[in-house]
Amino acid sequence: MKKQSLAGIGLVFFFAACGSGSSGTSGSGGTSGSGGASSNGSGGSNGSGGASSGGTQGGTSSGGTQGGTSSGGTQGGTSSGGTQGGTSSGGTQGGTSSGGTQGGTSSGGTQGGTSSGGTQGGTSSGGTQGGTSSGGTQGGTGTGGSMSGSGGSTGPSMVIVTSSSSGYWQMGTWAEASSGNANVTVNDSSASQTWEGFGGAFNERGWMYLTTDDMKNQALKLLFDKNDGAGFSWGRIPMGASDYAINRYTCDDKGEDPAASSSGSNRPAADTSMSNFTLDQDNKYLIPYIQAAQKVNPDLRFWASPWTPPVWMKTGYKTDDGSGGTVKKPSYFDGGSFVTNNTDALTAYATYYTKFVQGYMDKNIKIEIVSPQNEPGYDQNYPSCLWDKATYTSWVGKYLGPAMQKIGVKVMLGTLSNAGDNSRTDLDIASAVMADSTANGFVSVVGVQWGVLDKVNGGTKFGSLPIWATEHKCGNYPWNPSGYPKYNSSQAPNDQAYGVESWGYIRDAITKGHVTSYSAWNMVLDKGGLGNDTSRDWKQDALLVADSGKVTATPAYYAFRHVAQYVVPGAKVVGTSGGDAIAFKNPDGSLVVAMYNSGSAVSNYIVSIGGKKAQFAMPAQGWATVKYAAQ
Repeated sequence: MKKQSLAGIGLVFFFAACGSGSSGTSGSGGTSGSGGASSNGSGGSNGSGGASSGGTQGGTSSGGTQGGTSSGGTQGGTSSGGTQGGTSSGGTQGGTSSGGTQGGTSSGGTQGGTSSGGTQGGTSSGGTQGGTSSGGTQGGTGTGGSMSGSGGSTGPSMVIVTSSSSGYWQMGTWAEASSGNANVTVNDSSASQTWEGFGGAFNERGWMYLTTDDMKNQALKLLFDKNDGAGFSWGRIPMGASDYAINRYTCDDKGEDPAASSSGSNRPAADTSMSNFTLDQDNKYLIPYIQAAQKVNPDLRFWASPWTPPVWMKTGYKTDDGSGGTVKKPSYFDGGSFVTNNTDALTAYATYYTKFVQGYMDKNIKIEIVSPQNEPGYDQNYPSCLWDKATYTSWVGKYLGPAMQKIGVKVMLGTLSNAGDNSRTDLDIASAVMADSTANGFVSVVGVQWGVLDKVNGGTKFGSLPIWATEHKCGNYPWNPSGYPKYNSSQAPNDQAYGVESWGYIRDAITKGHVTSYSAWNMVLDKGGLGNDTSRDWKQDALLVADSGKVTATPAYYAFRHVAQYVVPGAKVVGTSGGDAIAFKNPDGSLVVAMYNSGSAVSNYIVSIGGKKAQFAMPAQGWATVKYAAQ
C-alpha cells in the first residue's frame, strides 16, 4: 500500500472513545420503546423499550400472551446465552432470554419476552412497547407504532440502527411520518450494479495480536457474524508476506532474508522445480485465522494476491527509503523487478500459484480468484515487486491464466494502485492486458485501490469488467496531505475523524466508481498500527484494535458495519436522493439504506423507503441504517 495520492472528501473531525456492543432486535409490526442505553458498555445490548443494566432486555406484552406461549400464534421459545428468544408470526411473541440479548421479536403483533440475568424491559400494549428498566435506566415509552398487536395482523418489518460518538450501534425506534419531507429517499426502481460483498484482508499481525480465545471470538464475531457483526463475505489472503506479516517470506524459500547487496551474490538460488514450496508459515497464523473465521461464517469466500514473488525471480531491490535517503535495511524481498520474460521463472511461478491454491484447498479453504501482483507499479521498503507491462501481460496470458483455468480459479487484473507516482502508473499495465486478446480473455474482474480507485471514481472503466475496491485507505498519512489530520506519530488514531473519512471512501467507490465489492485493509491491529516497513513510520488505522486483552471496535468498523451487515451478495445498488446515503435492494426484496448525518441531531429524521416514511432520531455527526421488508 502507498501512498501519496488521496482523493479529497469533506471531513469533519471528532474524537471518540470507541466501544462495541451486541445489538438487540426491535419488534416489527409495533413500535419498540425508545431510549435506554446499556450501562454495560462492551457486550451489553441496548434493547428496545428499555435499557438493560447487565446487558439483557425483555418485557411483558399485554393484549396477548406473554412468556413461553403466544395466544393465537406459536410457541415463543427459550434462548440461553444471549440469542433471540423466539419469533411468533401472526400472534403475540414471548420467549425467554437468559443472560444475553433481547427476548424475541414479534412480526405483526406485540413484543414480549422475559429476560433472566439482566433487566426487565417493561410492558407493551396494543403494539407499542415501552416500559421501565429495573436496576438500570428508564426505558421510556414507545411512540408512533401503527400496527396493532391484536388479531395477528402483519405489516412491514423495519430495523433502524444508529451510531455516533455518543454511542455506537444503537437499535432505534421509528414511527410512520404523516407529514414532512424526507431527508433521504430510496429510489429502488433505479438499480445499477449487482453487489458481490464486503470483506477484509487476513494478515499475520492481526491474528498475533488476538492473544486469548475470548479476544479471537469477539473479533471474529464482530467481523464475520451475519446477525451480530458486519457479516463480511470475502477474505483476502496474502500469498507470502504482506507488509503486515510478522517476517519476510514467500512459500518457496528457506526462511533466509540476507542483507541485500548490489552484487546479488547472496540472493537465494533459483528453484524452478518448486522443491522448496511449503505452507509452513501459513499454518502458523493465516490458516488458523481463516479457519476460525469460517466457523463464524461458513459461506466466507476467498481471493489471494502476492506482495512479492520468490526473491530468486527478481532482479534488484529497494535502495532508498522513499524520502530521499538510503534504505535502512535492504532486503531482496523489498522492491526490485520481476525478471523480464524469463520463461523458467514464469513457468515456475504458475506452479507456485497452483500449489498455493491446492494447498489451501487441502485445508478446506477454497480460493476463487487470484491477483497476479499487489500494486505492480510500487517498490516499497516492505515485500513488493515492480512489473513491466510486457512481462505482466505475458504472465497473465501465457502462464497464470492457463494454469488457473485448469483448476477452476479466476484471474483478477490487479491489484492496481499507482496512478502516476514516480513516473509509473498501473493503468499502463491494465491497458496492455486489455489490449491483448489472450491475456484479456483470462481476466474476470479488475481490482483497484488508492490512486487507481480514485480514477475509477472519476469515471475510468476497464471495458465491461466488474471492478472491486480491493483495499481501503488506512488513514494517518505520514506525508501530511492537505485536508487531513496531521500525522499521529504516537499511535494509530482510530478515531471518529477516520470513521467519517472511511464512510466517504466507501460511499464514493459504490456510488461513483460503481464497484461491486469493497474490502477493508487490516481488520485487526494493535494500537500502534505498525507493519514491517523498514524505513517509513506509518501507524495505520484498523477496524478493530486489540490491546491489553481487549478488542475495541473503532468508528471505522461501524462505518463498514452500517453498510455491510444487512446487505447480502446478489443485492442491487439502488438510487437515493436528498442525503448522504447508499442503498441496496436485496434478492429477497428487502431494502437497506445507510446514511451519514454531518450536522446536528435531528429528532424527526425521515427516510422514504418502500412506500413508507420512517421517522426516527438521527444523531449528530453519525450514521444510521434502515432495513425495510414488506410482509
